[in-house]
Amino acid sequence: MATANKNLSEYDKSRLPSAFSFRFALVRAQWNDQVTSGLYKGAYDTLIDLGAKPENIVTIEVPGSMELIYGCRQAAAIEPKVDAIIAIGCLVKGETMHFEFVSMAVYHGLSQLNLTLQVPVIACVLTDNNIEQSLARSGGVHGNKGVEAAVTALLMCGRKV
Repeated sequence: MATANKNLSEYDKSRLPSAFSFRFALVRAQWNDQVTSGLYKGAYDTLIDLGAKPENIVTIEVPGSMELIYGCRQAAAIEPKVDAIIAIGCLVKGETMHFEFVSMAVYHGLSQLNLTLQVPVIACVLTDNNIEQSLARSGGVHGNKGVEAAVTALLMCGRKV
């Protein structure tokens, strides 16, 4: 497991630029709320810690992970423009193929947004075998993938194709 020996919440603030002059959109799926709320908190708190102003962090909530794609596209159209978008979701494997189809569709959709939008879209969508794995990565034993997504978003700010 890639995160078995890594805490996702560790970062060296002194090696990162300030987030003070950037605007961010956090697009959060409400499905698996306990997990996505933890991921959101990790991303939001990290952006604040790195210097982002609260008024420069826009939040959009969507029902589930499939809707993240549309929500991110909406976020890209916000004025004044955002510098990076973080898509926050959680998909947990079940007994049917639904997990595989939705996971592939979400990641494909987010990839397409990165190819077509003029703003980076960071995927903070957990795809785990069970809810325990998701909880471990949204503020549990493995830290918080939301923190990692916030750092990635900051590092992508201002990069133009």
